[in-house]
Amino acid sequence: MGERPTLLVVGAATRDIDPTDPRGWRLGGTVAYASLAAARLGVRVRALIGVDPEAAGATEFNLLRGDGVDVRLAPLERGPVFDNQQTPSGRVQIAHQASDRLPVTALPDAWRWNDTVLLGPVASELGPEWAAAFGRNAFLALAWQGLLRDLTPGQRVSQLPLTRSALVERADVLLVSAEDVGDNDALIGEILADGQRLIVTNGIHGAVELRVTDGLVKGRYAPALPSGDVVAETGAGDVFMAGWLATRILTGADDQRVLLVASAMAGLSVGRRNLGGTPGRRDLCEALLKRRDREGG
Repeated sequence: MGERPTLLVVGAATRDIDPTDPRGWRLGGTVAYASLAAARLGVRVRALIGVDPEAAGATEFNLLRGDGVDVRLAPLERGPVFDNQQTPSGRVQIAHQASDRLPVTALPDAWRWNDTVLLGPVASELGPEWAAAFGRNAFLALAWQGLLRDLTPGQRVSQLPLTRSALVERADVLLVSAEDVGDNDALIGEILADGQRLIVTNGIHGAVELRVTDGLVKGRYAPALPSGDVVAETGAGDVFMAGWLATRILTGADDQRVLLVASAMAGLSVGRRNLGGTPGRRDLCEALLKRRDREGG
């Protein structure tokens, strides 16, 4: 990997029910969407991906490798299986199978010293031991929503309450959706430590980045930047986080622009149906130029 900054993404791949696919499912999950999006934005990416026997042979891994992602597969007996149903009021997620834990021993020793790490659980497959898996200098992002899901096979996924855990304590930035926060927004100031950030995405209502500084919660807002009709919301939050981290890695910026780029990437992703449609640099540049031309600035 050389000396260039590297993003490591860790999590289990999902098998998302899809009757139009000959397999009856297609590959998904934070680790897949985020690693591909970051790679297509120009970041050097490593991905440690937990896979059950069926997912292990997925052709989508060739897609990731073709875009430069260094992929390592970690065998699981059971991996997460979801049915993501797109409805007029948004996505409804049905759990078909939970996931085994992804052991920290699956992480290659050489991968413990990355500049930036995204822990992307989707079904609580990353345990508290992952909090100590990396050097203290690593900037660690956590897709928190993957620890907040109550999975009962055959039932709609429900939300668990926000709680402070070892992974939450270690994270420099956490990502959730407004649905994950629910009515618990008053707890944010109690859960976040000084210096931590929380990014809350809220579909067409945009996203807000909250940061605790000297005990006070301060925020930045970015509007949604839709690029067309919504085809599927699956993976949008993952692509948002990849855009946020990639912009930070590539530019060193830590301001409103980072949030706007992430919002634009999410807006592009909802217009695509599957992993292969994950947007990249060219898509992002075209979308931002069109928006500039429309707004005349």
